[in-house]
Amino acid sequence: MKETILVVDDEKAIADLLQVYLENEGFAVRKFYDGLEAMECIEEEPPDLAILDVMLPGMDGFKICQKIRESYFFPVIMLTAKVEDMDKITGLTLGADDYITKPFNPLEVMARVKTQLRRYKKYNHSGEEDSPAQEENRYDIRGLVIDKDMHTCTLYGKALSLTPIEFAILWYLCDNKGRVVSSEELFEAVWGEKYLDNNNTVMAHIGRLREKLQEPARKPKFVKTVWGVGYKVEE
Repeated sequence: MKETILVVDDEKAIADLLQVYLENEGFAVRKFYDGLEAMECIEEEPPDLAILDVMLPGMDGFKICQKIRESYFFPVIMLTAKVEDMDKITGLTLGADDYITKPFNPLEVMARVKTQLRRYKKYNHSGEEDSPAQEENRYDIRGLVIDKDMHTCTLYGKALSLTPIEFAILWYLCDNKGRVVSSEELFEAVWGEKYLDNNNTVMAHIGRLREKLQEPARKPKFVKTVWGVGYKVEE
């Protein structure tokens, strides 16, 4: 069965262009120019991935992303005509997995879509790949329990609703517990792409993850910041 991509952009030329490239890659495409209509479609039948423009009539892309994350885990890629870091951070903080600034190369969008779908499958379906016998697949760190095989995470017995990216970040830090992991290493391990200077993606996702862990900003218990170096989960 074809994977379904939702494309939402009020610029018809851009939406049509993405549809052509996505369909050429073998995806089924649902295309909308209005945010409210797109949200209705999501509620009726969630797609495998959504590409959302930020500025939309009816309901903007940030609001759609926020609504999606209340119920769904599928990847979300934001499209923005703005280059300000705050717009990117806002999208990532609301639960977006990636962002692309207009104008863009359609081939880059196709690559990002495939990367996000691969990651989503990897962290949402257990047992598809054999793990080495010595690999530890479950950590219990002072009441925070994360299980790779079951793809579950609980805090003091209460289930946490983590996106695939958030789960991957927390798992990588737990898998390297006691060691400081740089933003560069974390980005390249989780996103599978080369880290660029001034990339706020990791910071935004760490912030959202800490909110779900109910971490105090100044004295986080689990995901700690080592200023100028990176992040770590202590044993």
